[in-house]
Amino acid sequence: MAKTVVITSDSTCDLSKELLDRYDIHTIPLTITLGDESFLDGQGFTPLDMYARYRQDGTLPKTSAPGVQEFLDFFSQFTEQGCEVVHLDISSELSNTYNAACLAAEDLGNVHVVDSRMLSTGVGLLAIEGAECRDRGMDAAEIAGHLRSLTGKVQTSFVLDTLQFMWKGGRCSAVAALGANLLSLKPGLEMKDGKLGVYKKYRGSINHVYKQYVKERLEGRQVRPGHVFITESGEVDDAVLEEIYAIVRETIPVKEIHHTLAGCTVSTHCGPKTLGILFIEE
Repeated sequence: MAKTVVITSDSTCDLSKELLDRYDIHTIPLTITLGDESFLDGQGFTPLDMYARYRQDGTLPKTSAPGVQEFLDFFSQFTEQGCEVVHLDISSELSNTYNAACLAAEDLGNVHVVDSRMLSTGVGLLAIEGAECRDRGMDAAEIAGHLRSLTGKVQTSFVLDTLQFMWKGGRCSAVAALGANLLSLKPGLEMKDGKLGVYKKYRGSINHVYKQYVKERLEGRQVRPGHVFITESGEVDDAVLEEIYAIVRETIPVKEIHHTLAGCTVSTHCGPKTLGILFIEE
């Protein structure tokens, strides 16, 4: 008899509670540290709280991955019930989370760890795919293999309103940040080969750039119609989001568009008004 399969992810998948419950996906949080305070990603401390703190005293939080023991405790709640686990993590190029999960999986057995090569709802797209495969009756090894084969088809990208947070976090030089802000450049970032890099620099107001960016990312692509994510880091105007919804529906056939708020792990580096369109290509 096949074992029950449980789909898990770290908290950087940025799926809403509604989607986690709907697809029965379990998450293990990263830790957010701000001065002497520590929070679990997605629990009790939001990007909006983080921006308020930054504007108040100029401090940004640091993030840390769960340790091996935390993963052992997390996975064992399922394996001790006789279940197999398919677990997804943020790209191993960006965090030690994947390595810690692999070490715990080796110790326990019955845990298949997948390097998503993505971040944010790029991970979330794969988690939902894994849940749908589980519900179709695929076993854990088949699901893990299928998800690994899909990582190159996930399109994860974002456009930033400011480089201030990346500069503050040490991800770009002060000169680059100042130059981009003076020229009103809005960098477009995408995940490629497990790393996040600049693929284009947009010019103009961020509300105009959002629409240009979404059209360019979708036009001419064979997008899988099941799930498309509009993921933002907070402070994007609702009216603009409605326009983006309309652009997506006019550009591609899509069954479900999900609007989600990125967690603190992602938002601490990209800052407010960052927005991404994320999907899987055929």
